[in-house]
Amino acid sequence: MSAPKKRNFQIEAFKHRVVVDPKYAEKTWKILEHAIHEIYNHNASGLSFEELYRNAYNMVLHKYGEKLYAGLVMTMTSHLKEIAKSIEAAQGALFLEELNRKWTEHNKALQMIRDILMYMDRTFIPSAHKTPVHELGLNLWRDNIIHSSKIQTRLQDTLLELVQRERTGEVINRGLMRNIIKMLMDLCGSVYQENFEKPFLEVSADFYRRESQQFIECCDCGDYLKKAEKRLNEEIERVSQYMDVKSEGKITNVVEKELIESHMHRLVHMDNSGLVNMLVDDKYDDLGRMYSLFCRVPDGLPLIRDVMTSHIREIGKQLVTDPEKLKDPVDFVQRLLDEKDKHDKIISLAFNNDKTFQNALNSSFEYFINLNPRSPEFISLFVDDKLRKGLKGVSEEDVELVLDKVMMLFRYLQEKDVFEKYYKQHLAKRLLSGKTVSDDAERSLIVKLKTECGYQFTSKLEGMFTDMKTSQDTMQGFYAAMGADIADGPTLTVQVLTTGSWPTQSSSTCNLPPEILGVCEKFRTYYLGTHTGRRLSWQTNMGTADLKATFGKGQKHELNVSTYQMCILMLFNNADGLSYREIEQATEIPAADLKRCLQSLACVRGKNVLRKEPMSKDIAEDDAFFFNDNFQSKFYKVKIGTVVAQKESEPEKQETRQRVEEDRKPQIEAAIVRIMKARRVLDHNNIVAEVTKQLQSRFLPNPVVIKKRIESLIEREFLERDKVDRKLYRYLA
Repeated sequence: MSAPKKRNFQIEAFKHRVVVDPKYAEKTWKILEHAIHEIYNHNASGLSFEELYRNAYNMVLHKYGEKLYAGLVMTMTSHLKEIAKSIEAAQGALFLEELNRKWTEHNKALQMIRDILMYMDRTFIPSAHKTPVHELGLNLWRDNIIHSSKIQTRLQDTLLELVQRERTGEVINRGLMRNIIKMLMDLCGSVYQENFEKPFLEVSADFYRRESQQFIECCDCGDYLKKAEKRLNEEIERVSQYMDVKSEGKITNVVEKELIESHMHRLVHMDNSGLVNMLVDDKYDDLGRMYSLFCRVPDGLPLIRDVMTSHIREIGKQLVTDPEKLKDPVDFVQRLLDEKDKHDKIISLAFNNDKTFQNALNSSFEYFINLNPRSPEFISLFVDDKLRKGLKGVSEEDVELVLDKVMMLFRYLQEKDVFEKYYKQHLAKRLLSGKTVSDDAERSLIVKLKTECGYQFTSKLEGMFTDMKTSQDTMQGFYAAMGADIADGPTLTVQVLTTGSWPTQSSSTCNLPPEILGVCEKFRTYYLGTHTGRRLSWQTNMGTADLKATFGKGQKHELNVSTYQMCILMLFNNADGLSYREIEQATEIPAADLKRCLQSLACVRGKNVLRKEPMSKDIAEDDAFFFNDNFQSKFYKVKIGTVVAQKESEPEKQETRQRVEEDRKPQIEAAIVRIMKARRVLDHNNIVAEVTKQLQSRFLPNPVVIKKRIESLIEREFLERDKVDRKLYRYLA
C-alpha cells in the first residue's frame, strides 16, 4: 500500500488593485458625525449600531483613524458648548439640576459613542498614544463645562452655600449633592480637590473659627464639649453621605483644630466648669467626652493628665497635712481609699482605662502619702481596726477586697519597713488578746505581703502564728503534767513568745500577787524542765486576767482586766483604801502605765470599780483610791480596757523611728557588701545609686547614712579607699 501524495500550498498576492473611493473617508465620517448628532439629540433609536461600528472599523482599517479621532473631538466639543449654554441659562435651584441632568445624558451618549468606536479604542488609540474615548469625553466635559468661566465659580459657590445651609439646620437635596460631587470625583485629575474640597476646607475653617468663639463666650465647658462633639459627628456623617471618603480625615482635622485645639487650655481651666470641677463632681459623661475629643489633638491628653495630676496632688497634700484629719488614723486611711476609688472609677468610666492616667494617679498617691511620715503607722492602724472588729460579719470576698485596697496603699509607701514595725506590734496585740476577726484574713494579708516583698519581710510574722500554736500545745502538756498540784490555784494561760519574732518590749518589773506568782513559778519549772538552753522573762505589760469580784449587796461580777490592773485590784482584798504612792510602791508598775490603769479603773463611767478622791479626769500623785462598793452594771462580765492613745505618743514615735533606723544599718551594709563583692571596685556615687536601687522595695536609704555605713565597713576592713582617687572604693576579700 503506497503512502498518500503530499500537496504544497502557496499564498499569492492579490492580482487586482482595490481602488478606494477618494471621497470614502469624508462620506463615512459624515455618516458617523450624523450618528453622534442624533445620539446627543436623543434620536439614537433609529440608528443601526452594527452598520455604524462597521463604518468606524473600515475607517481605521483604511488608515483614517486620525481623521475619525479629530472629527470626534470637534463634534463632541461643539455639542458640549451648546450644553454649557443651556446649563448657564438655568436659574437658582435649577442650575444644579440642569447640570446633573446634562451630565447623565452626556454619560449615556458617551457610552453609545464608545460602543460605535470600539475598534478605534482598541487599535488606533493605543498605537497613536491618544486618550481613550470615555476618558476623552470626561476631559472635554471638564474643560468645556466645569472649567467654563460662567459655570466654575457658580458651581463652587452653590455647593458651598448648600453645605452652609445644612450646617445652619436647613434640609437640602443630598441626593443631588451626591451626584454633583460624584461627577467632580469621576472627572480626571484633581477636579474634586481643586473645585470643591480645598475651598470647602477653607470655608469650614472660617465657619468653625467664628462659631467656636461664640460657643466659648456663652457656654460652660460641658456644653461646649457637647456642641463640639455634635459638630464633629455631623461632619463625619456629611462626608459619608455625599463626599469622597478621603475628605473625612481632612474635615475632622479642621473641626478638631478650630473647636478643640485652639481652646483646649481655656476649656480645661474654665472657672466653675473646667476639668477640676468635673473631677470633683464625678461628671463621667463630660469627662469621657473631653477625653474622646482631646485624644484627637496633639498634646490634648497630656494636658488633661497634667491638670488631673496637679489636682489629685493638691487634694492629697491637703488631706495628709490637715491636723484635723490626722486625729483619726482609721478615718484618714479611709479617706485615702475613697479618693483612690473615686479616681479609679473616673479613669475606668471616662478615660478608657488609660494606662498613662493610671500611672499618673499612682505617682500622685505615692507623692502625697509619703509627705506624711506617719502614713505607715496609720495604714497599720487601719488594718488593725478592720481585723479587730471592722470586718465582722463581712463576706470572704469583701474581706479580700479590703485587704487588696490596703496592699495598694502599702505599695505606695517608701518606708515599708516602718509599716512592718507597726504591723508587727499591732498583730502581736491582736494575737495575744485573741481579738482578731479571722485567722484566715490575717494569713491572707501575710501571704499578700510575702508576694509583694519576699520571704524576709514576713518570716517573723509567720513565726508569731507558729508561737501561738506551740503555746497551746505547751499549756496542754503543763496541765497534764501538774494535774492536782495546781487544781486549787488560779487558771494560768501562758503564751511563750520567741524573742526574735515578736516586737521587742521593754520588760518592766511588776510585783505579781502571791497567788499568781506561785503558779507562774510552777510553769517556769515545767517549761525549763522540758526545754533546754532557754530563758523565760515575763512580759506582764502584755497579759490579761479575769477576776471574780463581790460588791455591795452581794452583787457579783467577772472583771476582764489587764495584768497591771489585776495587780492593783488584788491589793484591795486587804485594804479598803490606798493612796497612789502606796499602790505604786506595792506593784512597782511604771508610772505612765500605772496612771493609765488607775484612770480606766476609777474614771470611766460604767467601769469604775474604784473610787478616786478628789474626783477628776486625770491622776495625780496625791490621789487616794477606794474600793467602790456601789459599783453596778447590767452585765455579769465587765471588760475594763486600759485608757490608751490609739496613735503613738511623741516619745514612742521617736523610739520606733530609732529602732527602724537601727534595723536599717545592717541591711544597708549587707547591700554595700553584695554590690562590692560583685563589682570589686566602684566609686561613691555609683554605690549610693546601687544601694538605693536594691533597697527601695523596703525603704529609701538616706545617702548620708549610706556614707556612714561605708565608713564603718572601711574601719572593719571590708572595703578600702583607693590610694589615688579617694572617691573610689575597693572590696577586700
